[in-house]
Amino acid sequence: MTNTADEQPTTRIRRFGLYRIAEHWLHAAVFCLLVVTGLAQKYHTYDISQWVVLRMGGIDAARLLHRVAGFLLILLFAQHIAVAVFGIVKRRWQVSMLIQVKDYQDVITNLKYYFGLKNHPAACDRYDYKQKFDYWGVLLSNAVMIATGVVLMFPIGTTKFLYGEIVPAANVIHTNQSLLIILVIAVWHIYNSIFSPEIFPFDTTILTGFISKERMLREHPLELERRERAERKAIKAASRVKSG
Repeated sequence: MTNTADEQPTTRIRRFGLYRIAEHWLHAAVFCLLVVTGLAQKYHTYDISQWVVLRMGGIDAARLLHRVAGFLLILLFAQHIAVAVFGIVKRRWQVSMLIQVKDYQDVITNLKYYFGLKNHPAACDRYDYKQKFDYWGVLLSNAVMIATGVVLMFPIGTTKFLYGEIVPAANVIHTNQSLLIILVIAVWHIYNSIFSPEIFPFDTTILTGFISKERMLREHPLELERRERAERKAIKAASRVKSG
């Protein structure tokens, strides 16, 4: 979702506001708590899991922390959807995370570029296809984890409305999906945020909210062009007001 402030007059451009930065790191903290408490319960026979559970105050405390983190995840998920819908409907935000045909074309263009069949990579807008994969992977996984987690938290209440088989099915889905999202975050997201040669040793954008103009030109040229075009229009409009 688009959530930017004014551009900086020098070589840095505001890419994320404080709200998006706080939301990201809150989500990261909740994710880490869910991973630690969840894996410690799933692999409870391992020494490291038992050590973690004991440090948390026992299995009951670990379960409580896992459920509290799950509740926080529900709140984060709900507010993210609410803010997105409000921004699109009321404030006319650009639907920048929507997957489009161009994203598939960009994949092909970049593959050709990597194999030396093109002399330039794909020109991307505010978010490229890799970032969209990150976003939708996490968002949809959160929806699955929340739904199955609620079933496991309230199994008796769930079976009043659904067949009893939904509880063991939710357990299998919850466990396997959690391992999948951990792999996605650990391998895909962390690589693109830390170890990718283009941003190593760390992408500071989600810390400071700013991105260099050089990176914008390389990674998001279409957004940069749109920003500069809007800036030129604003300057012309201001000049006409002054001259009038």
